[in-house]
Amino acid sequence: MKTIHKKRSTIKTSWFVVDVSGKPLGRMASRIALVLQGKHRPTYTPNMDCGDFVVVVNAEKVGLTGNKLRDKVYRYHTRYYGGLRTVPAAQLLSRKPELVVKLAVQRMMPKGTMGRKMLKKLHIYRGTEHPHAAQKTVPLTF
Repeated sequence: MKTIHKKRSTIKTSWFVVDVSGKPLGRMASRIALVLQGKHRPTYTPNMDCGDFVVVVNAEKVGLTGNKLRDKVYRYHTRYYGGLRTVPAAQLLSRKPELVVKLAVQRMMPKGTMGRKMLKKLHIYRGTEHPHAAQKTVPLTF
């Protein structure tokens, strides 16, 4: 057996569309992170970006199980002294549902330049319409 190392010129990417209405946020985010990294392919190479593009639709209808809608808190810092801010998940989901999905996927991606490059292939939209129909998106099933 030989180990095959892929080259950038031989990697073919495809586009997937995911409808997240009613699906649990964590399970959906872990599957999307695998597709963005390319781990769903048999030709996965850890040092190359061989993942696919993912379009997420219906981000405002994503499901949070248990009491997470009430108890989960998102934190960020303004970089001023005493600038720690907390936002409940219900409030963030009503204002910016794209950010809830993006943060869930981003925290499951590798940290560093490769992970940031892979995350740029994620496109999130509120409704069912998206401008990526020309890329011939294929539905991604769980």
